Amino acid sequence: MGKRTVTVHHVRAVLAGARRSGIDTVPLLQEARIPPLLLGDDRARVTAAQFVRLFRALYRVTQDEFLGLGGGPPSRPGTFAMMCHAALGCRDLGAAIRRGTAFYGLFPGGPDLALEVCGDEARLTVRNDLARDEERFLTECVLAIWHRLCSWLIGRRIPLGHTAFAYPPPPHEDEYEVLFGCPVRFGEARTGAVFGAHWLAAPLVRDERALDEMLRRAPFDLLYRPEYGTTVAEQVRRAVARELRCSPRLPVLGEVAGRLAVSPATLRRRLRQEGTSFQQLKDQVRRDAAIAGLVEGGEPIAELAARLGFSEDTAFHRAFRRWTGTTPGAYRQGGPGGPCGRPGQQR
Repeated sequence: MGKRTVTVHHVRAVLAGARRSGIDTVPLLQEARIPPLLLGDDRARVTAAQFVRLFRALYRVTQDEFLGLGGGPPSRPGTFAMMCHAALGCRDLGAAIRRGTAFYGLFPGGPDLALEVCGDEARLTVRNDLARDEERFLTECVLAIWHRLCSWLIGRRIPLGHTAFAYPPPPHEDEYEVLFGCPVRFGEARTGAVFGAHWLAAPLVRDERALDEMLRRAPFDLLYRPEYGTTVAEQVRRAVARELRCSPRLPVLGEVAGRLAVSPATLRRRLRQEGTSFQQLKDQVRRDAAIAGLVEGGEPIAELAARLGFSEDTAFHRAFRRWTGTTPGAYRQGGPGGPCGRPGQQR
């Protein structure tokens, strides 16, 4: 419980390349245990496990690490691994980034990456506009994966100052701060991630054995690893999720403020500065736990509602419809407990 769910916008985006190639995506969605009808509702979400299954299925059928979203020939499976091996022998992070970006520069149609340093700031920039990446999913994945790969190479989480995107904010713009763990700016001149230039001198601490282990899980673990918990909102969300794992009673604002050693007024103000509220975060935790419970578990809906702190089934049904646009029973129909998966409780 507490794992984040994935917006349906990303599900549609990751399928775009396969669809353009004439691949029937319905069997892929069924393999991932994602009901195809969910794609028609902008409020729908899927679990991280469902999304990873879809990602893996698309890798297999497209034989393209860019999933058909790049601007040229497919990036054959193994390309990312060879780039990592090439970068591993560098003396420090700056050299590793430059070698990695030069490596990808050898292949037409992929992301055109550049490392720029100005004073005490470094910026990893995606310089080209990937024509087939209409939803910018590949662009955003590249930034997120490179940032987390860099952190993995030096064994320390590199805090980002901000990320910038050369396009207007999309309808799901609130997902970006979660993905990158930093302030996000839209409508900028260039797309990139900004961090302290001093990190470029950090030595690499990984060896070939560690790289082989990481590559067995990449890029999925790099993209969907647990939250860093660096923002106040993430600290609150983690505290609420931890409480919900132990008890159906969700903590009140004052209790969480006490755990974070701030006053309730200060906590409210900081959350407002991050564009959210305590109630919104509690709703997100329960929403994600509800979706995971319906998709991955077989407990009766009434028991799930009680476990999530709802005093009655009707309150849970109203909340779930507000979150996702559908009812818990209808959502479960296409999940692993429904007709497309293993037998389980339907109502």
